[in-house]
Amino acid sequence: AIDAAGAAGADQYAHEEYVAARESLKHARDAVGARDYRLALDHALDSRERAQNAAKQAADNKAIARVDADHALVNAAAALTEARNRLKAAAASRGSSPAVVAARRTIADSEATVQKARAAFKEGDYRLVIGTVPAATCRLRGAARDLEALVSPRTRRRRSGS
Repeated sequence: AIDAAGAAGADQYAHEEYVAARESLKHARDAVGARDYRLALDHALDSRERAQNAAKQAADNKAIARVDADHALVNAAAALTEARNRLKAAAASRGSSPAVVAARRTIADSEATVQKARAAFKEGDYRLVIGTVPAATCRLRGAARDLEALVSPRTRRRRSGS
């Protein structure tokens, strides 16, 4: 049961229950060594139950992580598209100003992060995606705002004459 839980990803997605199952198995083996077979059986049954629970929790938590990772990648793709469009407009009007160069660097770095995250997603490493992509998305949105500020005409309120 512990091996099945491990194969289901319980070490990552149901860590506490998985560790408890392994600990119960260790106690069962210790009880066998002490020739207390009743206690060994109790620990072994507890270990099996905890391992089965860990496998179920891992499956549930992995499915949740997959959905969260997918949403993170969708948001990152939208932020990349927006930042690229704003970069194109800013580059046309401002050329190679320091803000445009910085935004270009941010976009390139974020593209690399998202590309690695997509590969991790395909491999089932949803935690890596969730751990890296939101920060890249935030940086992209910040770059897009900065670029928009470069392109947008500044509007000032006129004071009405008194």
